[in-house]
Amino acid sequence: MDWLFATLLSAFFLGLYDLCTKHAVRMNAVTPVLFFSTLTGATVWTGLLVINAWLPGSLPSALVTEPLTWTQHLQLLLKSGIVAASWIGTYYALKHLPLSLGAPIRATSPLWTLLGAILILGERPTWLETAGVLTTLISFIGLSFAGAREGVHFHRNKWVGFLVVGTWFGAVSSLYDKYLLGTQHFSVPTVQCWFSIYLLVFFAPFALGWKLRLWARNEFHWRWSIPFIALALLVADYFYFSALRQPQGLVAVVMSLRRASTLVSFAGGLLLFKEVNGWKKFPAVLGILIGIGLTILGRN
Repeated sequence: MDWLFATLLSAFFLGLYDLCTKHAVRMNAVTPVLFFSTLTGATVWTGLLVINAWLPGSLPSALVTEPLTWTQHLQLLLKSGIVAASWIGTYYALKHLPLSLGAPIRATSPLWTLLGAILILGERPTWLETAGVLTTLISFIGLSFAGAREGVHFHRNKWVGFLVVGTWFGAVSSLYDKYLLGTQHFSVPTVQCWFSIYLLVFFAPFALGWKLRLWARNEFHWRWSIPFIALALLVADYFYFSALRQPQGLVAVVMSLRRASTLVSFAGGLLLFKEVNGWKKFPAVLGILIGIGLTILGRN
């Protein structure tokens, strides 16, 4: 499959993932939502591992994992740890923030990758990349003014901080994905399988602590959107990993295009959750997407 088409499909399902996440965590305990959605993904891949072990050759190659060394298992365990840190920040933030604010903030992830390359690797941005960064930052400021009308002040709202930190970890995860798939040549199903299983290792202790009431907690309400978080992410990540594995799939471009998911999330926030001041935020959202587009052009 062409990497560009795969990336756009990933963006659509990532938008559905955001909508399911918002529905699941709204006025709900976050820890069990994380656990049960992760359990869904791990169960799917564990079932596929069992089927392949009992009936070798019965599954299509797109669902068959490769044998790994202990070092490779540790590499995928690290991947899961990075994602777990990102999800803790973003899930708690999306519980408390309107999706029409949260999704555009998450869309800035490609810029953190670009800025990291400039500051750490000494890369020189093109004028289009510079224009893209400035456009996104100005739009981000505009979004903060729109959020202030709803009582969400970016400079002192801790949930905005949670979301920014979660977005940073997401950018690190994307760079690491390119290393695993492009440099280490892991197969797509291998990364998806063990990443999903090891996520459960990270979240299970938190779920147990929540169950035993080791800390103050909110009540949990089961919603069918919880397993659909995992299912939407499995599809989104499969197309995303497939795009990254191709030599033409530059991580900065793939990450940028993938954030077209913001349009799905933003529209869903307005139509499904009846969020206020939606159209007042739209110019800022559009500015963020234009900034990302300029960044893409600057990378080519």
